[in-house]
Amino acid sequence: MWLWACSSVWQSIGLLSRGSRVQFPSGPLISVERMKFDPTHHEIVPEHIKLEDEEVEKLLKDYDITKDKLPLIKVTDPIVKAIGAKPGQVLKIVRKGSPAGEAVAYRLVVK
Repeated sequence: MWLWACSSVWQSIGLLSRGSRVQFPSGPLISVERMKFDPTHHEIVPEHIKLEDEEVEKLLKDYDITKDKLPLIKVTDPIVKAIGAKPGQVLKIVRKGSPAGEAVAYRLVVK
């Protein structure tokens, strides 16, 4: 099941043509470099911005909350890895194209 799911994903993003076989463990059909991509450039991934300490303080003061009240995002999330965010940092997520025009959310990076 896992191998089928991986090959389906690889086909959908153009890394594997239909009918090709993935060979494990004798050697992969696809080079590792070709499988890697930057998720920040994907069309459905919203913009993620690391906030500076001053911006976080202003955000918490404006909403009268503490950091532990923010929604969480794991440090293992691919977008968090791509932008280099560390646990304890706050991310601003800007989703464009919503019915309201632009939706902004904040997430606290955790382990």
